[in-house]
Amino acid sequence: MLKQLHAFGVEKNICFSNRSFQQNQTNSRARHSNPSTIPMAQNSSSPLPPLKFEAKPPNPVFDPHGLDSNLLEKIAYDALVWSSLRGLLVGDRASQKSGTVPGVGLVHAPISLLPMPFQESHYKQACEVAPIFNELVDRVSLDSNFLQESLARTKKADAFTSRLLDIHAKMLDMNKKEDIRLGLHRSDYMVDEHTNLLLQIELNTISSSFAGLSCLVSDLHRSLLHQFKQHLALDPERIPENASANQFAEALQKAWSEYNNPRAVVMIVVQAEERNMYDQHWLFTLLMEKYQVRSIRKTLAEIDAQGELLADGTLVVDGEVVAVSYFRAGYAPTDYPSESEWSARLLIEQSCAIKCPSIAYHLAGTKKIQQELAKPNQLERFLENKDDIAKVRKCFAGLWNLEDSSIVKDAIERPGLYVMKPQREGGGNNIYGDDVRVALQEMHKKGTEEDAAYILMQRIFPATSPAILMREGISHKEQVLSELGVYGTYLRNKEKVIMNNHSGYLMRTKVSSSNEGGVAAGFAVLDSIYLV
Repeated sequence: MLKQLHAFGVEKNICFSNRSFQQNQTNSRARHSNPSTIPMAQNSSSPLPPLKFEAKPPNPVFDPHGLDSNLLEKIAYDALVWSSLRGLLVGDRASQKSGTVPGVGLVHAPISLLPMPFQESHYKQACEVAPIFNELVDRVSLDSNFLQESLARTKKADAFTSRLLDIHAKMLDMNKKEDIRLGLHRSDYMVDEHTNLLLQIELNTISSSFAGLSCLVSDLHRSLLHQFKQHLALDPERIPENASANQFAEALQKAWSEYNNPRAVVMIVVQAEERNMYDQHWLFTLLMEKYQVRSIRKTLAEIDAQGELLADGTLVVDGEVVAVSYFRAGYAPTDYPSESEWSARLLIEQSCAIKCPSIAYHLAGTKKIQQELAKPNQLERFLENKDDIAKVRKCFAGLWNLEDSSIVKDAIERPGLYVMKPQREGGGNNIYGDDVRVALQEMHKKGTEEDAAYILMQRIFPATSPAILMREGISHKEQVLSELGVYGTYLRNKEKVIMNNHSGYLMRTKVSSSNEGGVAAGFAVLDSIYLV
């Protein structure tokens, strides 16, 4: 979905995914001064201008590396106690059953010990544009010709996207309408250090994770700033309120209510092993405790084995009528190891259950659609308000397809300024640095349409900051980069928009020398923001 971070830097790149801090300090990241203005995506036919590189030290608002070691030890201890008591937890990779049996092999979620300074103007900008992106996804999802035509070349080169498009085409042949449409989105951003622009990395329309835990990190940091206020001299009120879990639960409840069957359940589609299950359980505990809405957890394989479609389109799984099918799996080829999983996905799409996301919403979040929307005059196809269009376009980084020979030539000559992104979610899929040159040259030699499976994206130069990262009870002083994700909730029943809000945020922080950055994948940590 419009999702991975791509920095616009030197030999190493950064990429945060919607699914976490792996220490990798083999290369230090070069820094840049006096950069040229970076072209935005609406100028996508132009290669990137030259940049000069010059190392310079960070200029932090607050330097946690300067904390007294005894004070640091006290803060870390209290943070671990708080996390353990309040459910800021994940499954321990060292425990075999931690991804399948709740309560077994628990460990605190990887976290930053203190919040990350972030410009208030950029935070407000990301919140303001979230409802516009929600509406954009909805309108794109309704334009079946745009989706099928934009992804036509990709379909030939990418088997996974091809299967998704086949399901979409079957729904079109059935004249299947999704009157009730639910979106739980997250738009991810980084601030380019040299232009001071907030640039979108991607927009996630499927399995936008960590709404359950990210709000806990904000609460943790606020608690620590209160407790150690005389030592830290930081204002806890500068950490913005984060109600992501409550707002996701509210959106699921409202969708369930629109289905209008009080005996129906919300079904969460999960992976067979899920060490991030507590992030998910927070949402469904709130759903039950606040709204008395029941939920069930099923893998795609279980849905295929236990599911049936009644004559009126009702989806029944394991004897339960499903009102809402909420996907926390199904975003990667590895989630479909057999035809059984694909059959389950088709069964859900054919049903009258509310999908989060529907197949059209899923496709609307692909990298290729992100790149297509960045072309001149494309946003005008879906949005009427000129101010809204300008706000969205302002967030776009440089995005290009690989049919653009001038961009491909420039990427071969200066691979450090670009990232190659496939149509994948979950992190660890992108191509950086000299590997960009090698991949492009190999594709050119083959003369196939393999290039259609990728897009090129401008690398972004975020500033580095000092931070203390906590993993498995151990603190690490690091120079880090951070990525802000703003959640959006959208619910529509035919012409009536029931919800369209920005709904909390996720801050992820990772060691500056690491290419990847998913929290669940082990690369990054959960963080919060301190408005400056």
